[in-house]
Amino acid sequence: MTMLDDRTTAVTWPAAYPQGYAVVDVETTGLARDDRIVSAAVYRLDAQGNVEDHWYTLVNPERDPGPVWIHGLTSDLLEGAPLFPEIAEEFSARLDGRVLVAHNAMFDWQMIAREYARAERTAPVRQRLCTIALSKELSLPLPNHKLESLAAHFGVVQQRAHNALDDARVLAEAFRPSLHAAAERGVRLPLLECRPLTEWASAPAQPRIGYQASYRTNGWRPSRKRPPCPYPNPGRYAVDRPLKQGMRVAFSGDTSVDRELLEDRTVEAGLHVATSVSRLTSLLVTNDPDAATSKTLKAKSFGTPVVDEAAYTQLLRDVAPADE
Repeated sequence: MTMLDDRTTAVTWPAAYPQGYAVVDVETTGLARDDRIVSAAVYRLDAQGNVEDHWYTLVNPERDPGPVWIHGLTSDLLEGAPLFPEIAEEFSARLDGRVLVAHNAMFDWQMIAREYARAERTAPVRQRLCTIALSKELSLPLPNHKLESLAAHFGVVQQRAHNALDDARVLAEAFRPSLHAAAERGVRLPLLECRPLTEWASAPAQPRIGYQASYRTNGWRPSRKRPPCPYPNPGRYAVDRPLKQGMRVAFSGDTSVDRELLEDRTVEAGLHVATSVSRLTSLLVTNDPDAATSKTLKAKSFGTPVVDEAAYTQLLRDVAPADE
């Protein structure tokens, strides 16, 4: 099958490419295992990446909405919204038979799969495609792998960052030329299998303040050498201000998102992953700030700022560029 892309150049589409995509974005109350979706959007695309239709809904999370300063969805706005089981059928119709496409697709897929499991249903998704992974396969010259950088590369204008509908639109518009570039070069799409959850067990109703439950069964992993951060350390993180490229970030304790993925996202944002805490450390990320670990104790003695994983992942979305 062939078609003409934006430059009227014939593109031969590999037979192994999927026949349809569902570009998805969800906004959530946080990033832990028991956090909930507060809004969801889906752009359905055909085999060549052309938009067929789109859909958006608010979702009542039945709990605190989390980082309102990020997604803008207050408890009042969400009070009259449908519960997830009430929109599950429509959501399924949008996903059925298509590859789920998202920016950091593992996160979106996990949040969606958990919501379906809570509703005692199964999401009709068998494969996912992460646009971060695709941009790496295409070797796109991006300063980092944030959605806004991908959008800027393809000339897509963001109107409302962290609004599920606008983020899904932006990603759909950036995905189409990415898909065309992959087809032109014969690049194999980085498709991964999705294994839906079939059972759900709720965590304790009252976890400790500042603690996020982790689904990792083993906190040990081998050390991994990373390239040096190319930016100078601008100093400590200040509350209510963005992170800045070059900051030194240390992690302590279990995380809900796989630690290696979280560190990869840290490096991609232009930050330095610190293996220990010193006076030069800009920020410590931990879900258990009261634990008597060497890192938390040093952070307290040095006055190093501390945030939990959910807050940190939101901060990662808007890292300021390094000083010129």
